[in-house]
Amino acid sequence: MSSPWTDPRVPPADQCVLRYVLERRAQQTPDKVYVRYDDGTEWTYARLRREVVRTANGLRALGVRQGDFVLSWLPNGPDALRLWFGLNYLGAVYVPINLAYKGRLLEHVIENSDARLIVCHADLHARLADIDRALLENAVVLGGQPSPSVPMPAVGAAALEGSDDLPALDRPIQPWDTQSIIYTSGTTGPSKGVLSSYLHLYSMGNEPWPYFTEADRGLVHLPLFHAGGTGAVYRSLVKGGSIAVIDSFNTAGFWDMIRRHGVTSAVLLGVMATFLVKQKPSPADRDHPLRTVTMVPLCEDTEQFSQRFGVDVYTTFNMTETSCPIVSGRNPKALSSCGRPRPGAEVRIVDDNDCEVPVGQVGELIVRTDRPWAMNHGYNKNPEATARAWRNGWFHTGDAFKVDGNGDYFFVDRLKDTIRRRGENISSYEVETEICAHPAIKEAAAVAVASEHAEDEVLVAVSLAPGATLDPAQLMEFLRPRMAHFMIPRYVRVVDDLPKTPTQKVQKNLLRADGITPDTWDREKAGIRIRREKIGATG
Repeated sequence: MSSPWTDPRVPPADQCVLRYVLERRAQQTPDKVYVRYDDGTEWTYARLRREVVRTANGLRALGVRQGDFVLSWLPNGPDALRLWFGLNYLGAVYVPINLAYKGRLLEHVIENSDARLIVCHADLHARLADIDRALLENAVVLGGQPSPSVPMPAVGAAALEGSDDLPALDRPIQPWDTQSIIYTSGTTGPSKGVLSSYLHLYSMGNEPWPYFTEADRGLVHLPLFHAGGTGAVYRSLVKGGSIAVIDSFNTAGFWDMIRRHGVTSAVLLGVMATFLVKQKPSPADRDHPLRTVTMVPLCEDTEQFSQRFGVDVYTTFNMTETSCPIVSGRNPKALSSCGRPRPGAEVRIVDDNDCEVPVGQVGELIVRTDRPWAMNHGYNKNPEATARAWRNGWFHTGDAFKVDGNGDYFFVDRLKDTIRRRGENISSYEVETEICAHPAIKEAAAVAVASEHAEDEVLVAVSLAPGATLDPAQLMEFLRPRMAHFMIPRYVRVVDDLPKTPTQKVQKNLLRADGITPDTWDREKAGIRIRREKIGATG
């Protein structure tokens, strides 16, 4: 397929637009395995296309049309993949929801999406019962029976089984059309829906990964409602490789899983690499097909990891909104470095007025690309946040960086008021909103404190309503049905009043500096364990 556009930086549609890429792959390499699922089931490119076309026709029969937003609320697996691809085959927009969402956070995503249809797992369906469902009119419920508590029409899996005929389009799907909305953590407000084009996802998966080839099998252990999961899927598709899709990361079973599924390339986020390198050495440490690991961030034992397991290590900096603008070379030596700007990406480190700071000085990382549409094109229904992020023609990451004399870029801290816990970005605003719903609490401020496992733990400082008392254990039970498991604080500190500036802004820097004080309650020490719910469990 030749390009009807003249900009050489924009590839032909059959190299970057999902429908046309899969059509080409299914024609050129129909018998090559594209995806292997956790249970050992494999789909070739031809089988994938057949499943996707049938799903697309089922969606079309349900009224989905080109440009529609449709919610996907499914665990990793065949249903999640065929739904995503089926939507994009129609030119519709894939809008996945975090499986942990409930309550007001779930309401916000549903309202922001303007979706009329949701496809969800049966284990999640009941969460729709007691919330404002905005424009939602129908649900397709997979993996079980719909909950009778949800006052909205629902159909089963058979609704997604359409014909084998390639569905017609109102117009060709263009590289700059919106492909997905992925919700990232809010900072000064509710979570924002990142608008991504096909070119954005292509750019995230192509140039930054020169070491990933059509011979590789990537690991998809990050959820398909995160850019880490969707990026890995798209990278393999555009490069003609394959993927292994599993439910989640598991330290003890990681290497057996790598061997069982023939994985050659994996992304390890947060503490995953640290957990693996701290396992007891084994004679089988190099008995696996894994060839490359992208470690974000680099762990303290990066060199030991590489030598012990016989893999090449790379690292990168990325956000849902960007396309891996900074990447490293093979086995980087600078421990905390993210690498250097990749071809096609331009980065600067600036002060509050977007003036570049000197080498070695800390400032905000801002980014732009030479390829049009290679990063996000805004936040859905949030023009104010879009304008703030894209001011002066650069995307403002909200992250503090510095660069050394060699041109290596180093992540320093988050300027945004977010917390990183167990691989999830948490909005302090959303944590505080739910905690303040408790009748005993007057004000709350959530901050990150150091964890013994790296990344962060959530500490919330609260002041109480007049005459009120608070049992922190009871607060945990209050929050369980209202919040995602990873957002529920580990530490609770009761204070008379939150520290504030003369303009009545909470001084979170003072709370962070205080950290875990002697009067801080620790959920873990109290024996309260909060784990993620297993969705789609079979036994």
